[in-house]
Amino acid sequence: MSPSDKPDLILVNGRFTTLNPQQPQAEAIAIRGDRFLAVGSKQDVMPLGDNSVTVIDLGGRRVIPGLIDSHMHIIRGGLNYNMELRWDGVGSLADAMRMLKDQVSRTPAPQWVRVVGGFTEHQFVEKRLPTIEELNAVAPDTPVFVLHLYDRALLNGAALRAVGYNKDTPEPPGGEIVRDAQGNPTGLLLAQPNATILYATLARGPKLPPEYQKNSTRHFMREVNRLGVTGVIDAGGGYQNYPDDYAVIEELHKEGLLTVRLAYNLFTQKPKDELNDFRTWAAMVKPGQGDDLYRQNGAGEMLVYTAADFEDFRVARPEMPASMEADLEPVIRLLVENRWPWRLHATYDETISRALDVYEKVARDMPLDGLHWFFDHAETITDRNMDRIAALGGGIAVQHRMAYQGEYFVERYGAKPAERTPPIKQMLERGIKVGAGTDATRVASYNPWVSLSWLTTGKTLGGLSLYPQASLLDRETALRLWTEANTWFSNEEGKKGRIAVGQLADLAVLSSDYLTVPGDEIRDITSVLTVLGGKVVYGDGDFGKLSPEIPPAMPDWSPVRTYGGYQARRQGVQSGAALSVTCGCTNRCGVHGHAHAAAWAAQVPVADHRQFWGALGCSCWAF
Repeated sequence: MSPSDKPDLILVNGRFTTLNPQQPQAEAIAIRGDRFLAVGSKQDVMPLGDNSVTVIDLGGRRVIPGLIDSHMHIIRGGLNYNMELRWDGVGSLADAMRMLKDQVSRTPAPQWVRVVGGFTEHQFVEKRLPTIEELNAVAPDTPVFVLHLYDRALLNGAALRAVGYNKDTPEPPGGEIVRDAQGNPTGLLLAQPNATILYATLARGPKLPPEYQKNSTRHFMREVNRLGVTGVIDAGGGYQNYPDDYAVIEELHKEGLLTVRLAYNLFTQKPKDELNDFRTWAAMVKPGQGDDLYRQNGAGEMLVYTAADFEDFRVARPEMPASMEADLEPVIRLLVENRWPWRLHATYDETISRALDVYEKVARDMPLDGLHWFFDHAETITDRNMDRIAALGGGIAVQHRMAYQGEYFVERYGAKPAERTPPIKQMLERGIKVGAGTDATRVASYNPWVSLSWLTTGKTLGGLSLYPQASLLDRETALRLWTEANTWFSNEEGKKGRIAVGQLADLAVLSSDYLTVPGDEIRDITSVLTVLGGKVVYGDGDFGKLSPEIPPAMPDWSPVRTYGGYQARRQGVQSGAALSVTCGCTNRCGVHGHAHAAAWAAQVPVADHRQFWGALGCSCWAF
């Protein structure tokens, strides 16, 4: 074998789920450059190498293609990640408030403590959010902003002072500032009829300087690598302006520091001036422009503001304005003329129906063939509109928002309608292209395993079973929606998404076997080894020494330094974080610190915390 044919890396003794129908299973793979060179048995693959080739023994672990999120706001999320205290995965409000109190103690003025989405009150054993009084008690002087989904935000008194909301503040468009009997803001902001007030208030907080934003983005990519994610289609977002807010990600790309493949969509920022946004961008960049790590993907998820419904199931379905079709049509015509794929945020069937009227009208004049356009969300889509999408060759990207909001949907519309939210099996039966994602970081968590758990068990984070058994996906089908199926949504079919010779060598070695663990343990899975283009981008446990070094999270008070991101359900902090701060009493009865750390490490269930600490003589407020 010539040196040019020799692999750079061999992974052996794994249980590879390849998703390649011609070779569904394997026990070893060889990688040369950024591609899979060989996939097969140990006897087939090992002879390809010699003593100079790196060989990693996987010890029988399950291996899957690298996960691809078809809908995440990773570019915006990366700019802010280091400033955010994540309650994703936290099992109790008591634990969440302990984390908050601890973070307040280390956050310097004039910085805020921000909990910006990724959780739901239903995941807490207490089944509620903190009160404003509780926030004020733990943070009398430090601004605290807590975003719950996209339905509300809680601001303590210091945050109200920081943003300048008072008795004289006029009621904003797109939301409500809840007031007391004297007209003073209470600290509760409601997204009625949309989330504008939440966006706008959060945008008033301090930002990280560019160098810190680069560091923050690297840490966020490392966090999703920890969960097995190697690819993301970025859906743009409010207050994410192109090209200004893309400077950091583009600089990281130029420096070779991206550890996630990114395909980005452009999201209009100007109500009533959307068409000009897309005209400007069509002259600047073309879909597909870029490379395998960073590339332009088209338009959306916001195309025009009059066509974007709001997904807060606590309030009635919004009726789109009468001007929706007139506003949307010229944008669609421009996109088709310039051969731009697009995506459109649409929660309700009524919105989808009106958008399809426009698409069908345009298609009569201009062929949509070859354009990978799709709807995002589609929780209440009907059979008729699925048939219309199939006829036009479109797709649907689904997210696990119902895992966070299912209880609200059932409360408003009933359990029976909730059984089709969304009807994924029916979509697949019609041949519609379907992919899965998270809509992180604000509406839901970026953890793909929460989505995979929801797809296969049908349960919300609060434990409510939403779907009949017949509507649930088997685990391999769900995995395909997170891998090869998502390549259609970025026009990269055949390039990645499988462990197959010639495809990009992206994979994740799992902490436990996704195909066999009990359903309620799927969302606890992480990756112990994540490979992107043949290079290790994350390692843990036995593979921790292979993990590339990354600078500490900046600034030094960043919550990421203490808590990381997604919180393991049966531990106070995720692997690798400082166990000594998992108990609020380390500041008050610090002699218990090591015992508490040991208890967390032993994975003491949340329900047993009070009894355990009490036995140790702990009298902390948090327990």
